[in-house]
Amino acid sequence: FDLDRAWMVVDEEGEFVSQREYPRMALIRPQIKHLEVILRAPGMLALHLDLERVESPKRVRVWDDVVPAFDMGDVAAQWFSMAITDGKEKLRLVRFDPEHQRLANMKWTGGIAAPTQFSDGYPILVCTESSIDELNAKLLAQGHAAVDLDRFRPNLTLSGLPAHDEDLIDRIDIGDNVSLKLVKPCIRCSIPDVNPQDASTGTAVAQALASYRADARMQGAVTWGMNAVLVSGEGQTLHSGEIARIHYAV
Repeated sequence: FDLDRAWMVVDEEGEFVSQREYPRMALIRPQIKHLEVILRAPGMLALHLDLERVESPKRVRVWDDVVPAFDMGDVAAQWFSMAITDGKEKLRLVRFDPEHQRLANMKWTGGIAAPTQFSDGYPILVCTESSIDELNAKLLAQGHAAVDLDRFRPNLTLSGLPAHDEDLIDRIDIGDNVSLKLVKPCIRCSIPDVNPQDASTGTAVAQALASYRADARMQGAVTWGMNAVLVSGEGQTLHSGEIARIHYAV
């Protein structure tokens, strides 16, 4: 997906940071407009970044991968440091070097070379609408508020399937050219418990998921959604409401 996870916030050592440590990152709202990305956060003037400009090269780390990137400059660094930590810590914004190829783990992709940028490890996350409905039914039954799908940040959401049927899917075909292979369950951390409206945190989502989503495929870790890779269709455009043809694993 164009520009998906193309930027990342890092600390002074170039180590990536996320909502796990800094829930206020959830309040940052990006908008692509013409040839720039506009970032807004509460109490901050908008930050405008030219899509065609970067500054100095920088080596950064995302999980176990050390990759080349480009620093986005002191103005962006100051903006993120203030937006996320009130200036108490020094953070910087970097952009992935498009000349570098970071691949998803081929142990899971079955040998498919699947490029990704600053995502945790895979380029596409697939879920079903009924999966969030099931979770919300459990949250409401436990006296908690329902949550929106954006807490799980899927790239592709399927409707018309039973809850968590994504666990059972091998391949999804859309249109005449696009084919995705679902390769690995997505292990969940604390981020779905971050409220993107006010950055408040809790444990209700994690506790609800733990009650029914311990996944034997991942040694009992809690999973929700499936990581996927592109088999064919690079450069094609997907539209909301398109029909997907589902191929279940045998």
